[in-house]
Amino acid sequence: MIRVVLADDQAVVRMGLRVLVDREQDMEVVGEAENGQAALARLRATHPDVLLLDIRMPGMDGLETLSAIGADKKLADTRVIVVTTFEIDEYVFHALQAGASGFILKDAPPAEIVHAIRVVAAGEALLSPSVTKRVITLFGQRPAVALTPVPGLDKLTEREREMVAWVATGRSNEEIAQELFLSPATVRTHVSRAMIKLRARDRAQLVVFAMQSGLTIPHEP
Repeated sequence: MIRVVLADDQAVVRMGLRVLVDREQDMEVVGEAENGQAALARLRATHPDVLLLDIRMPGMDGLETLSAIGADKKLADTRVIVVTTFEIDEYVFHALQAGASGFILKDAPPAEIVHAIRVVAAGEALLSPSVTKRVITLFGQRPAVALTPVPGLDKLTEREREMVAWVATGRSNEEIAQELFLSPATVRTHVSRAMIKLRARDRAQLVVFAMQSGLTIPHEP
């Protein structure tokens, strides 16, 4: 059973998400919160698998909540999906950097929201190619962007560095395999080794590391 906590300052949004989640046989809502402080309290009381977190909330907002979750080792097993009104806004990169495993739109079709919960609960990241490209573009447009050394990057092989760059395009292992004429198992092995060496929590964090260190695919626009 996938246990979910909902954090949104709008009661009607929480109600809609609760109905959506509770009708699935393998999911249940174990808590609701109207702000960041309440969300942290619910997480510590219930230790859910997934938190659906609104970014814009009064008091402690979503980014502050993500930072608090990342600083609490007891909450390390909870995966966070950021729920946003816009497909891309100024908060998305910061949310990924702070520990989110992906994000969904509030008006996304019910099937997409349910799929997102299952994907993130399984330890994967929810990042589409179109969204990650736009995040990278926004990151690159910032004035005087300084590359940040990522611990463990120098331990990667050339193939592993290449895989991290491909992951940052939002492609799945299967899609990367098709691009490089490799087997999905080979790609999965290289990605897994890169995650271990970089101590990356999931693929979302690999995207952040790729952006911070300037890893890119040579022929990608």
